[in-house]
This record gives sequence, structure tokens and C-alpha cells, in this order.
Amino acid sequence: MPEPKGKTKFSLWLKNETMKMIEETYKFDGSRNRSDFIQKAIKFYVGYITAENYKGYFPEIVTTTIQGMMDSFENRMAMMMFKYAVELSMLMHIVAADTNIDENTLTKLRGKCVRDVKCSQGMIKFDEALKYQRGG
Repeated sequence: MPEPKGKTKFSLWLKNETMKMIEETYKFDGSRNRSDFIQKAIKFYVGYITAENYKGYFPEIVTTTIQGMMDSFENRMAMMMFKYAVELSMLMHIVAADTNIDENTLTKLRGKCVRDVKCSQGMIKFDEALKYQRGG
């Protein structure tokens, strides 16, 4: 039997588990045989690991949709962060106007707050801060 044009035959060693996966799966994606399935899998994986070729890897409609969703998400997050920063600034000014705290204590408190945020991944509870401030 002559070799098909544009194809190369070579030996390939696979683990038994991998071969079993191929046998059980190749018909699900419409592959005619294991070779077609393996070729598709290799193309998929190469597309996956070469990020600069993502446009050829995904249809244009998918990349456009994903980019639009990411842009929308980025804009929404930026707007929410701005509003949060304004509210936080207002709160800091109100507290600062009514607080008599020295600079050394403020520096120590900032260090503690940095450690707290790192340890809690930003989930600080007011009751815990109140308990700490009251000596608990």
C-alpha cells in the first residue's frame, strides 16, 4: 500500500492508559481513526501552549467575544475600585478628623493591617478589629 501524500509514518510508544483513552474517545469527536484523533490532539495542544498563535487556535468570533467580555469586566472593576477608593478616602478623613493618634502608633497599625490583610486574603471583619482595639 503506497504512503498517503503529505503524511509520514513513524513509530510511537504510548503508555497503555493513554492508548486506552484514545480507543475510548476517538469516535466522540468524529475522528475516522486513532491517527486522526492523535493529529487533532497534537494540533490542539500546540495551539494551547503557543499563546501568540491564539487567533488561529480559536475562531475569530470566540476571541472577539472573550476580548469584549474582558474589556467590559476591566471597565466595571475599575469603576467599582474608583468608587470604593472615594468612599474609603471619605472614611479616612472622617476618622482622622476625630482621632488623636501619634505617628509611631499609626506606623505600627499599618504594619499590623498589612499582615492581617495578607493572612486573611482581604477578608477583614470589623468585629475582629474592634476586639483587637479594645485589648482582646
